[in-house]
Amino acid sequence: MTIKKAHFNMIEQQIRTWDVLDPMVLELLTKVAREDFVPEAYRGLAYADLAIPLDHGEVMMHPVVEARMLQALELHSTDKALEVGTGSGYVTVLIAHAVHHVTSVEIHADMSKAAGERIKARGIENVDLQVGDASRGWNGKALYDVIAITASTPVLLDTFRMSLNRGGRLFAIIGQSPLMEAVLIRRTDENEWEQRALFETDVPALLNAPQPAAFVF
Repeated sequence: MTIKKAHFNMIEQQIRTWDVLDPMVLELLTKVAREDFVPEAYRGLAYADLAIPLDHGEVMMHPVVEARMLQALELHSTDKALEVGTGSGYVTVLIAHAVHHVTSVEIHADMSKAAGERIKARGIENVDLQVGDASRGWNGKALYDVIAITASTPVLLDTFRMSLNRGGRLFAIIGQSPLMEAVLIRRTDENEWEQRALFETDVPALLNAPQPAAFVF
């Protein structure tokens, strides 16, 4: 099977059948060649329904999880977005095509550099790559319309909710393996948020992610 055919099949047989029907999301997934962001050893599996290993124990999430995340976030051209976990840069590019500006934070400097080279090669200029630990939030004074956390966290700190503008949307995968839940959190007012469960999944946790408080007898 050719890469082009595999790309088509991913959208038609994986993405659409998992209730991702937003035309903008489907267009983004069609436009961006996922194989360009996959390690060479896995290039032939770029469109397979699996989590592709990256360096430092990170992974590219299943394509369906990436697609459901993009659809839930309801991206707009005026949005200011924060991505926690740059990884290969694939999701970064997808978001960048749909919003005004993306700040993407990666804890591993070598991965951030490699992602930056891929992003630059595509002429994308609305992405600011940062190196650091964003597992507990990032730049506490900044507010975002969209926050995408591309790995799981056993506990979601309030820092992230507080970093949303009113009307802002946050995607997170909360819990511990094998029971994790993808959720969308929307800030509806100064001190009000709505949380909606999306689906169950299992993905590796952010490095240094906060842990539940231990129960002491």
